[in-house]
Parts: sequence; structure tokens; C-alpha cells
Amino acid sequence: MSIRDDALACRDASLAVGTLGTAARRALLCDMAAALAAAAETVLVANAKDMAEGQAARMAPAMLDRLRLDPARLEAMVAAIETVAMLPDPVGQVTRTEVRPNGLSVQRVRVPLGVIAMIYEARPNVTADAAALCLMAGNGVILRGGSDARHSNRAIADAMRSVLPAHGVPAAALTLMSDTARDAMVELLQLVDIVDLAIPRGGEGLIRFVTEHARVPVIKHYKGVCHLYVDRDADVDLALGLLINGKTSRPGVCNALETLLVHADIAASFVPLAVAALRERGVEVRACERSREFVADLAPADNTDYGAEFLDLVIAMRVVADVDEAMTHIRRFGSDHTEVIATRNEAVAEHFVRGLRSAVVMVNASSRFSDGGELGLGTEIGISTTRLHAYGPMGAESLTVERFVVRGTGQIR
Repeated sequence: MSIRDDALACRDASLAVGTLGTAARRALLCDMAAALAAAAETVLVANAKDMAEGQAARMAPAMLDRLRLDPARLEAMVAAIETVAMLPDPVGQVTRTEVRPNGLSVQRVRVPLGVIAMIYEARPNVTADAAALCLMAGNGVILRGGSDARHSNRAIADAMRSVLPAHGVPAAALTLMSDTARDAMVELLQLVDIVDLAIPRGGEGLIRFVTEHARVPVIKHYKGVCHLYVDRDADVDLALGLLINGKTSRPGVCNALETLLVHADIAASFVPLAVAALRERGVEVRACERSREFVADLAPADNTDYGAEFLDLVIAMRVVADVDEAMTHIRRFGSDHTEVIATRNEAVAEHFVRGLRSAVVMVNASSRFSDGGELGLGTEIGISTTRLHAYGPMGAESLTVERFVVRGTGQIR
């Protein structure tokens, strides 16, 4: 079948998903989770093949970490599907009702988007997450994973697809593209009469490619240049905890910290503590001239470092005069993903929250909580840094749209 034929089949299958009631979609997802758990050995064997090929190709450590599956990660994928199944159902949700002076009842009701194209790189967990979220929201999904994870993606998709016919849903509702060539992706992105939304999730190069070649609407999961600003009124131990967790717990993910900003009034004491804690954990620190006054052997940082998503044990650091200079820095170099402030001053915290437009803003909490699962969405299909109908971590509700349902008694205009 051609790309267009596959997309048409997915569109037709999406209608079957959209007509399922809440209980039926919950049961479908629970069976998908059980099927994935039963296929654990097959999935892990497939992932081992991908890992071996990635290592042979000298894939970057951060990408290998994203690619790797183990029993714990697979169990977390299964649990995420089960959690999504039990979340409030967005489909059919009435968000507003009013009666017009002429007696018309006007409701706004959530309905599925239709067909969602998910385009991603070496992240096999996205195969399960995207499928679960799209189907729970009544949509069909076309998955285009990267060639680096082709064995893992196929094993996961096959397990989850296997239960669809028993629920009256054509297997095409969950379509995994076998052709991972860029030409095939471009063809998919041109199908404006079939595909309702494309969501790219991966490196900067992939995002730019999709955005430049798509004719269908695109919500970008862009890079995560995440900042921690340590205010002069911060609890030092708390701030160090946020720094170490945000930078070192999993440096290759988009919600890892990439830049540390320190208030000038505490820089003399905090910078040496921060550098020592980071170096103890193998982190390279690149710093401004003011920071290097307190730790002389720091590598110098430039604007390239401040705009970088390192996805590695590297962090940029800068001393700033106050919260306003910190926010100016973030507006210039940030990617609208996630920003964190450490402070005991509630007024400063509120100023920071109101002064930034990033998708997620944290007060005294790790950037690593910028994740759909951690924020109550069960899991996420991505973190939108595009201000369209969804912004920030996207769960099932973000895969629906509001439409108007009008009921009358014969009114004419």
C-alpha cells in the first residue's frame, strides 16, 4: 500500500475509534497494556538489536539512553497506558453551555481531532505513549519512528495492534510506517485532506525539517533549553538539590537543566558550592566572567553555550544582577520549554512566573517534573512549545478540539 492508502485506512479506522464509548476505549487500552506486558521478552530482544546497531554506529550516549529499554522501563510504559485508560475522558466533554436570547442552546463539546501523525526519533516509548493517548482521545494515529528504533517500534506496535480487531477497531487505527525514509515522511506531511495534525518529537534538525516540509498543521516539541535561576533569597540546600537533580538524574532528556543563573548577591558563596557539586558528578561547567571570579579554572561560556541543548553532562552558568536580568537572559536564549526559580521570596517567585511565557514554570521544584506523567496526564505525546490549541505537556485532552453543538426549537435567522 502507498503512504496515502495507509493514511486513508487510518482515517477510516479513526471513525470506529471515535464512536466507541468511554468504557469501550478504557477496555481497549487495558487490553493493549496487557498485550504489551505479555510481549515483554519479544520487545526487549528487539530493543537489544537496536542497541547493538546504535552502538556499532557510535550513537551519542544521550540517544542510546533514550533508545534503551529494560524491564523497569517497559513496566513503566505498560503502567502509563493503564493510567491513561483511567483518566477522565475528554471526548464528549461539555466545556461551556449558554442559552441565547432567542432560545438557542449553545454548547462547546470536545471531539477527536481525527488522524494524528507522530514523527519521532530513537524513542521507542513514544510508540506506546502516542498510541495510547491518541486512541483514548478517539483518534487514529500514524507513527513514523526513526530507523534507529525500528525493531523496538515494530515489536511494540505489533503487540498493541493485536487487540484492536477484538474491540471492533480496524488495525489501521494504529499504523506504524515501515518506510522511514525522509521522502516518505514528506509525502505524509503533504496529506492535508487526511492528516489533521503532525507532532514531531526529536532533535532540532527533525523539528525544522518537519516544519519546513509540512502542509498539515504542526505542533512542535522543540528543544528544551531549561533554566534554573537561584535567587538571593533561595534556600541553598534546596537550590543545590534542584540543580543536581535537574542536570544529572537524566541529562539526555528535554526537561534536563541546561543553564544555571545565580543572583550576584550570593554568587561568591553559591557558585563554588554549585561547581563542586556538579564536578563531583562529572558535569562540565561553562561560565561567564563573573562566575570565573569565584572559580578560576572554569571554562568560558559564550552565547552558543547559552542557547544550547547539551543533552549531556554539560551546563552553562551565568551570574545575574537580579531576577529581571535572569528573565531577560531566559527570553533571549530560552526555548519556551521549562524554567525554574529557587527562592523563599513569594513576590519574586510571582514576578518570575508572570514575567515568562514558557510552557512550564516551576517554583522550588525540579525541572524534571516537566513531564505529562508527573503532571497528572498519565503520559504525554510531547511538550508543545507552539502556542496553538495546546501548550506544554500534551495528554489526551490536547488531542481533542472544541466544536459548537447548537440545539433549537425551529429558530430561523
